[in-house]
Amino acid sequence: MEIIRETSIAVVKLMAKIFLRVNVSGMERVPASGPVILATNHVNFIEPLLLYTLSPREPIGLGKAEIWQNPILRLVAQSWHAIPIRRGELDLDAMRCALQVIREGKMLGLAPEGTRSHDGRLQRGRPGTVLLALRATDALILPVAAYGQEHFAKNLSRLRRTEVHMVFGQGFYLDSGGTRVTHEMRQEMIDEIMMQIAVLLPPENRGVYSDLTAATERYLRFPPGAKSNLHQAVAADSTRLPLQAGAVASPSERTGP
Repeated sequence: MEIIRETSIAVVKLMAKIFLRVNVSGMERVPASGPVILATNHVNFIEPLLLYTLSPREPIGLGKAEIWQNPILRLVAQSWHAIPIRRGELDLDAMRCALQVIREGKMLGLAPEGTRSHDGRLQRGRPGTVLLALRATDALILPVAAYGQEHFAKNLSRLRRTEVHMVFGQGFYLDSGGTRVTHEMRQEMIDEIMMQIAVLLPPENRGVYSDLTAATERYLRFPPGAKSNLHQAVAADSTRLPLQAGAVASPSERTGP
């Protein structure tokens, strides 16, 4: 199985070198050890392959169950220790496996959107990530944004290489404040996570999370001394986007949900 893993990684790296120009930033934010949830946007097949082959730590990802129906892809997925998940339903077996990965101090890679966007614009996040994070409160959620790969098919037809950018953001923890989490709270939590991914993307790729003034950080807790990705994006914006009163409360300003 190890030879399949090494061979497939070598093939992916070779194909990436031929067909892509990859720019990576913020990779130093990946912790060397400890439980991590890599939360990334999902455009097509490119970003999960790049995450797996470029990350300094091996991520264990969730993959659609249909992959295991193909004998060759199944062997590759198994060699990468991927977890099959049935889309369109709450797959408890996949959730249990994912939670075990986190509890073992490993790095889990997932896409909160649940499916590919194809056009590169963010879709509404689904609360599965929240269910995992609330059960593993010591897991750092690391937002990752990738863009440019939405042009891959068009560039390939024109025999052009595609420039892909991958940005690792500032990690944070999910904190419910010790209260009972309702369905509405779970959706607000996933929206807050998605907004941390959105601000790492160009404005035209933010999709349903384009309105930064609607952003909140009520349930996010950042490490001491670290600034949120949203605050960093606003600080870097010369126009100083006007935020709604109380829209972005820092962890120290929170008084609970």
